[in-house]
Amino acid sequence: MTNKNNQGGKKKRSGNVIKSVETSITIIEALKQQKRAQVGEIAEITGSSKGNVSKHLNTLAKHDFVRKTPDGYELGLRYLDIGGFVRENLPESRVIKPKILELAEETGEVAQFAVESNGKSVVIYRESGQQGVLTRTRVGRRLPLHQVASGKAMLAHMPNQYVEDIIETHGLEPVTDKTITEREALLEELAEIRERNYAINDGESTKGLYAVAAPIRTSNDSLVGACAVSGPSHRMRGGNNIDEIIETLLSFVNEIELNLTYS
Repeated sequence: MTNKNNQGGKKKRSGNVIKSVETSITIIEALKQQKRAQVGEIAEITGSSKGNVSKHLNTLAKHDFVRKTPDGYELGLRYLDIGGFVRENLPESRVIKPKILELAEETGEVAQFAVESNGKSVVIYRESGQQGVLTRTRVGRRLPLHQVASGKAMLAHMPNQYVEDIIETHGLEPVTDKTITEREALLEELAEIRERNYAINDGESTKGLYAVAAPIRTSNDSLVGACAVSGPSHRMRGGNNIDEIIETLLSFVNEIELNLTYS
C-alpha cells in the first residue's frame, strides 16, 4: 500500500487489458500532448517501434481519429462528435447547460459545471462572463479533484472510502505551492466544506486564480456534480464581491437541484 501522504503517488490498476488498445490510447495521449508529431517522435514518446506506431496511426486515420498533415499527425475531429454526444446525453444536461450561461452572465466571471469520473474532475460546461479570464480549464479537461474548487466540493460529499481510494490511486500532487498535498489537511478542509456547503480554491490550481464551487445533489442526496465560479484573486478574494458571488452561486445551485428533482 502506498503512503497516503505521498505527493503524486499512484496505485496500478489490475485486470485484463488488451495491449494493442492500450498502445493506441498511448499514441492518442502523445498526440494530445504534442498537438502534432511525426511517427518517430511518437515512437520515442510511447516506447513503441516506428512500424507499430505507423500501423496504429493508419488505423486511427482510417476512422478519422487522427489526421495526417505535411508536418505529421494530429488528432481528428471524430472526438468532437463523440464528446458532444456523451455530453448532450447526460441526464442533467438540459437543465444545467442554460444555468451555467446565466451564472456567468450574472457574475461576470467564468462559470463551470464539472462531474467526477474515475477520480478526476471533468469540465462539462464552461461559460465566460464579461470579465471572464482565460484559465487552464476547458470543456473535457480532466483535473485532480483536490486541486480545484469543484473537485473539493464533490469530494466533500462522497463516501469516505471512495475519497480514500481516490487519494490512494491518484495521490495529492501539487501544481502550485498552495495545493493541498497532505491527506489529513484535505480531510479537514472537506469537513469545513460540508459545514458551509461550498469550496474555495485560492491559487491552488493556478497562481492568481480564485474560485468557489458548490455541489449539486438530487433529492435523495445523490451527488450529480459541482458548479464553480472563478476569476482573478484581486477581484474575487474578500469584500462584498465574493459574498455576492457565493450567494449567487448557491442560489443557482438550489434552482438546479429543484429543477433536477421535478423535471
